Amino acid sequence: MNSRDAILAASQRRLNVDPRASMAELATSAGVGRATLHRHFSTREELLHVLGIRSLDRWEQSMEQADAPGAIASGETARIEACIRDLFHRYITDYEEFGLALTDPYLCTAPELVERTEILAERETELLAAGQKAGVLRADLPARWLSTALYGLLVAAREASTTGRVARAELDEYVISTFFDGTRAK
Repeated sequence: MNSRDAILAASQRRLNVDPRASMAELATSAGVGRATLHRHFSTREELLHVLGIRSLDRWEQSMEQADAPGAIASGETARIEACIRDLFHRYITDYEEFGLALTDPYLCTAPELVERTEILAERETELLAAGQKAGVLRADLPARWLSTALYGLLVAAREASTTGRVARAELDEYVISTFFDGTRAK
């Protein structure tokens, strides 16, 4: 891992624990001086922007690894439900590394990141809409709402886990059962 990647990884870990960490604290977490950090990222916003891109890359990879496009194309109830469950497991695992991206104000307002977020959210919504069409999920709710509800559950899971209210080992079941219990087709 090169020094830039090491700095990004350390910064991401630190910001997931303390989103307000200063550049000096991020440099310390990465085991480098502030000057080294600033050679790679002149501002906190630049660092956050790169972390946002990494987070969006992971979101996209998770959808590809769960084979969301294949599940959608199949139209098969069992395959779509399995894909949704697999994707949710991936998201919960990803939040441990990329949870910052769920709530950081910069990441939620930077135009380039917001535009890409919308594209990825639309892909996710297509999977959930396929779940509705296949009879897995309630059809009386907008698919975009289902995606938004999932986002809310992930934020809640991150908060519950980082504050120690819920053990990490329980999160997958809690998020998935809460989602499906509230959205399963009747």
